[in-house]
Amino acid sequence: MPTSYNRLAGRSVERLAALSDGIFGVGMTLLVLDLHTPLREAIQGEDDLARALAALLPQFVMYLMSFLTLGIFWVGQQTQLDHLDRSDRHFTWITFGFLLAVTLMPFSTRLLAEFSASRVALIVYWLNIAVLGGMLYAGWKYANRFGLVKAGLPQEVAAAVCWRIVIAQSIYAAGVLLCVVSTRLSIGCIVLVQLYYAIAPRFRPMARA
Repeated sequence: MPTSYNRLAGRSVERLAALSDGIFGVGMTLLVLDLHTPLREAIQGEDDLARALAALLPQFVMYLMSFLTLGIFWVGQQTQLDHLDRSDRHFTWITFGFLLAVTLMPFSTRLLAEFSASRVALIVYWLNIAVLGGMLYAGWKYANRFGLVKAGLPQEVAAAVCWRIVIAQSIYAAGVLLCVVSTRLSIGCIVLVQLYYAIAPRFRPMARA
């Protein structure tokens, strides 16, 4: 009986990881392209340069926030891929959905940088993060359900990965709700969450994501 194409397609975890690394690299690089040095013609002295740099601070905060976001999700995806024995066509397409959200991060970052006081811009940015987390969660659940993970993976490790994603997304959602009070307060909350997840793995290695 001929082997179905769908059973052969998308089985290489290594190729999937290589593609992901490239897209993350491009996405993180594109973030910095929105940071521009002040126009020389507008700078007449030290005070002008200081004011121009201060005006760039909101954009730098957005850059830092999104760089941390992509870094956290890169670590999360690589942690999952490291525990896979193989991939398949469906898992590959779930990963493509995840990578689509990665490529949208420069857009949502620029939108929020330009309209930092807008709730709509903040919600668009949060939706970008929500899709990243949702696709990462869906991929991991699929991999466990259909036997793509390496044999002998402790059940508590598989559960810890899912739990970490759920907790992080819940905190992000709570932070976005603060936009009812102030969008800047929401942005500050998101930055704090990202800093926590960037630092916390040093103290809680079993909860990596």
